[in-house]
Amino acid sequence: MTADARFEDAHGAPLCLTAEAPEDLTVISALVQDAVLPVTEMRWEPRRRRFSLLLNRFRWEDAPAAERQHRPYERVRSLLVVDGALHVASQGIDRHARDTVVALLALTWEPGEDGAGRLVLTLAGDGAIALDAECLDVSLKDVTRTYPAAARRAPGHG
Repeated sequence: MTADARFEDAHGAPLCLTAEAPEDLTVISALVQDAVLPVTEMRWEPRRRRFSLLLNRFRWEDAPAAERQHRPYERVRSLLVVDGALHVASQGIDRHARDTVVALLALTWEPGEDGAGRLVLTLAGDGAIALDAECLDVSLKDVTRTYPAAARRAPGHG
């Protein structure tokens, strides 16, 4: 009998995950909840069929240990990449207001025909980004060392 992997098994190593099925996306969605980024850190590359975001991700996987050990919560810069993106649309985001910072709440997959579908990135404040994609192909990779979260507390909802 094998056991599922646990975050503790990684000993704080950077995350490098891929979602190719809705169940995989649920994990990545939970890990990027409450990530923040300036609108200038979003990039659409139509020729490469790629949409990417450079996030300041709250490390939910470390939050229980931080609470137990009475140490600061952490964030890490992470790259969220959607490959196979055919079209990008957004609402509630002024891409020309370069000082705007958005908070990512969730990723959801709306399946279409033949493996294609729509990936929706729900943002705080009624914003959203919708990506029509050939298939579900999302990756999340931590690209910096962790750093103490400025708020010194876990994000709250409600």
